[in-house]
Amino acid sequence: MITLTLQTMEEKEKASRFNFEEFEKEAIRGLYERKSLSGENGVFAPLLKHFLEKALALELEQHLKDSEGNKRNGVTTKTVKCSNGEFELRTPRDREGTFTPEIVAKRQVVLDDGLCEKVLSLYAKGMSYGDIRKMLMEVYGLSLSPAQMSEITDRLIPELQEWQQRPLSPLYAMVWFDAIHFSSREGGAVQGKALYNVYAVNQEGFRELLGIYIAGSESARFWLEVLQDLRLRGVEDILIACTDNLKGFSDAISSTFPETVVQSCIVHQVRNTLKYVVRKDYQAVTADMRAIYSSPTLEAAEQELERFAQRWEKKYPTAVKSWLENWYKLSSFFDFGKEIRRLMYTTNPIEGIHRRMRKVTKTKGCFPSDMAIKKLVYLVIRDINASPKAEVKGWKLIYGQLCIKFAERMAKFGA
Repeated sequence: MITLTLQTMEEKEKASRFNFEEFEKEAIRGLYERKSLSGENGVFAPLLKHFLEKALALELEQHLKDSEGNKRNGVTTKTVKCSNGEFELRTPRDREGTFTPEIVAKRQVVLDDGLCEKVLSLYAKGMSYGDIRKMLMEVYGLSLSPAQMSEITDRLIPELQEWQQRPLSPLYAMVWFDAIHFSSREGGAVQGKALYNVYAVNQEGFRELLGIYIAGSESARFWLEVLQDLRLRGVEDILIACTDNLKGFSDAISSTFPETVVQSCIVHQVRNTLKYVVRKDYQAVTADMRAIYSSPTLEAAEQELERFAQRWEKKYPTAVKSWLENWYKLSSFFDFGKEIRRLMYTTNPIEGIHRRMRKVTKTKGCFPSDMAIKKLVYLVIRDINASPKAEVKGWKLIYGQLCIKFAERMAKFGA
């Protein structure tokens, strides 16, 4: 009886062995029948199945050698998918349950890195999971569930975390801080979320995104946490920081980087002023504000500010008060030459990054989680990082001016 059982097992194993000659005949027959090389029932799927199962068997064999007393314990079967087709893959098990396959992980059901990159590339262009699944079915004959699509995009998480935690340079010439807003689900309800972005110019004159952070709303308190994270990752000094006009933000920067020159965004100030102005006065008020920030010197700008206040204080007291109270933050750029002023008077550089993010995320509506926001935004960042880096226009002249203005601080870092 025992002999018969062993013979039966051997016969089954022999019958299940991959026969390359039979595969070759079947593949040629499939080509004549106009079968696809890839996709569902593609002619290459059996060959891939054979190679993977053989590799898994060798993995288990090595594992059993290193695990005394442990033995084989049958197989588990799962459906796996790749650009070469869909097939049932048998993964061997061990009796003690300590075997963890590497070539095809336990819960991995999508195998092809090329396929994964295609999915990520399409997702990075703003396509929805539904649109991507439809395209994969049409092109490859593959049907991926939303969970499997999520598994593919989850492969970004370790890379994202490594990027977010990477060490930074000790000195940055200029840093722009701004937030962009999204919606995501939290506890079954839709919540507004602020994605904080930090964009910088390093000592070599190249722009660099330093990090992204998510919170429930934009606040100076959370910006302080962002600044402290920059400290922990190695940033010791920032020469110039450019921000929107968020209350308390300048104090948060000064408490973390006390020597940093803080410039509030003139464009934000103009937009906020116009909120209080009736449409018929837009042109006149805008011209008077332009006369302030386009002045050649601080003294001339303050004269224009005084004229602005005298002309509009009675009609728009809140708007004028905002200019007067924020002037110490709005006027920092007058201490520099026109090349540096052009960079620091506005947060437009980081808003350019936000426009690229919006282009991809605008079709998403509400995200299922904060991590879903980060994954898609990181794909945009990865695309930005892959493009050739261009030096800031006129950097040599700007760098020379910075070396004069911040001689001691730059010398400290060997600049």
